[in-house]
Amino acid sequence: MRQTVTEKILAAHLVAGELVKGQEIGIRIDQTLTQDATGTMVYLEFEAIGIPRVKTELSVCYVDHNLIQSDFRNADDHRFLQSVARKFGLYFSPPGNGISHQVHLERFGLPGKTLLGSDSHTSTGGGLGMLAIGAGGLDVAMAMAGQPFYLMMPQVYGIRLSGKLSPWVSARDVLLLVLQRLSVKGGVGCVMEYFGPGLASLSVPERAAITNFGAELGATSSVFPSDANTRAFLASQGRSQGWVELIADADAVYDHVMEIDLSSIEPLIACPSSPDKVVAVREVAGRPVAQVLVGSCSNSSLRDLMVVAKALENRNVSPNLSFEINPGSRQVLENLTAQGDMLTLVRAGARVHQAGCLGCIGMGQAPPTDTISLRTFPRNFPGRSGTKDDQVYLCSPEVAVAAAITGKITDPRDLGPYPIFSLPQRYLPGDSRIEPPQDEGEVAIIRGPNIAPFPDFAPLADNWQGEVLLKVGDNITTDHIMPAGAKILPLRSNVPAISEFVYETLDPDFVRRARARGPGLVVGGDNYGQGSSREHAALAPRYLGVEIKLVKSFARIHQANLINFGIIPLTFVDWADYDHFELGAQVRIPGIHQQIAAGAEVLTLEVGEHRIVARLHVSSRHREVLLAGGLLNWAATTRPSGSVVSR
Repeated sequence: MRQTVTEKILAAHLVAGELVKGQEIGIRIDQTLTQDATGTMVYLEFEAIGIPRVKTELSVCYVDHNLIQSDFRNADDHRFLQSVARKFGLYFSPPGNGISHQVHLERFGLPGKTLLGSDSHTSTGGGLGMLAIGAGGLDVAMAMAGQPFYLMMPQVYGIRLSGKLSPWVSARDVLLLVLQRLSVKGGVGCVMEYFGPGLASLSVPERAAITNFGAELGATSSVFPSDANTRAFLASQGRSQGWVELIADADAVYDHVMEIDLSSIEPLIACPSSPDKVVAVREVAGRPVAQVLVGSCSNSSLRDLMVVAKALENRNVSPNLSFEINPGSRQVLENLTAQGDMLTLVRAGARVHQAGCLGCIGMGQAPPTDTISLRTFPRNFPGRSGTKDDQVYLCSPEVAVAAAITGKITDPRDLGPYPIFSLPQRYLPGDSRIEPPQDEGEVAIIRGPNIAPFPDFAPLADNWQGEVLLKVGDNITTDHIMPAGAKILPLRSNVPAISEFVYETLDPDFVRRARARGPGLVVGGDNYGQGSSREHAALAPRYLGVEIKLVKSFARIHQANLINFGIIPLTFVDWADYDHFELGAQVRIPGIHQQIAAGAEVLTLEVGEHRIVARLHVSSRHREVLLAGGLLNWAATTRPSGSVVSR
């Protein structure tokens, strides 16, 4: 059978269902990763499942988000994570060791494996030939317990690359071009798979920059084949024994195909405040810049920082801005230092921070008021930087360093000849701080006072009645629902506390209203829930009494998270019905339990004098989960089909 790389990996890991587009399948998960902003909840959920040790081939607990220890809460969570890693058999990557996706690419990822991570940018692993998927924390906890990961069989969107990138154009610009063509919802329901003669010129770090940023398309994942370039990267990491060739069949058929001539791409930039507002850099050149940040999981590899360092040789950073570097890993720091490039960065005026996410998640590095910030980050949602009414542009390291030198948005081609550099044939590993799994034994889990018990949720009632607690528009992100930032991130392990901030930026009165009115629903527009994998954007609203979300369309991960916590995800059959819902309107759904149990795909909502039909497009397994009140309730009373046998 003619197969793409995506289909080959899915076929090798299939444990439930059939590889039919649009039908639910269950796949075996080889590896998992968590980061600390989502991981604390993942391990509370894993404890609730009651499995004594992880059953995956490899699982890693990373600390990379909540690095600022302004009080006890983040430090307590870090100790908690280290203790659960020791108890349950995970690798542990401590604070300052690096960003999960970068470190995993360097030290753990392998071609042909499946990787499930509690972070939307887990797709980074696709640059190494993995099928790497971001998911909600509860899905990751179930995978660590040996259960399948369920998803709708995706379409495979083939992107054929030809030619070679021109000087001062980078892999980042490839995905900016794709976003410009497809938008932030253009990849929904698809795995983006890259093929064609242009692959030969792209190293694994460059491929990983593309697959990482591909999360902003709303795609299930992005994947490259495993070829000679993949083998060279693994050899440079001292891990060549893990290489396998994995390429699409010559006559493989893609559901969609996009052609990109790499040599035709020019430097691009995403304007505020969405990753798909992409224009050529030359169209916005000359605008003054107050801050330039290079790093995050998108562009913090040794390759990216070497470009920056080489461009800064015999140059200085503009005195009119702050130029900051967030390295991706301790390995990157060690190799930069050994090569002398760190000295170049420091002498030029760069501020070099610890290896971590930092400003990308709003953990410090907020820009000044009414100024432009250029960032190599994957997201520029409004206010995510920590500054209200921010003006964040997304760009490549090349465009970033050009602005750092000139003090304004600059086409990097104006800097002159492109720097000459080569990556090491053998990296310094930089992994001495990673703690391997410990042998089974009595390990005490260390819990600080900020870690609250996981809440209980009741099964779905026979009938449903509530009111519209909030009505919002299109492209609502998980940042709108559950904000990021240094103020709120430390509360990720405390559901009652973090729930106080639900929808804070959209409606500061929402929490008070939800607590006072009881069960309710939220009405939204198109592409509701785009952005991160944070399950708190489902968990916290459910804690406050939100039991239904009725929107025009959902982002993939958010819809899955809603189901996991017993929130019913309904979509309008007729988008015009959106206008019939107003804040405070009373809504009834008689016989909702029986209808969902019977497999009804359309439910009737009584809204005053109106009768509105809404679609419930979920699998039969999802229906069982919703009836039970959430995935943990269902798992406690049901033995899922397709159970994975520990090997």
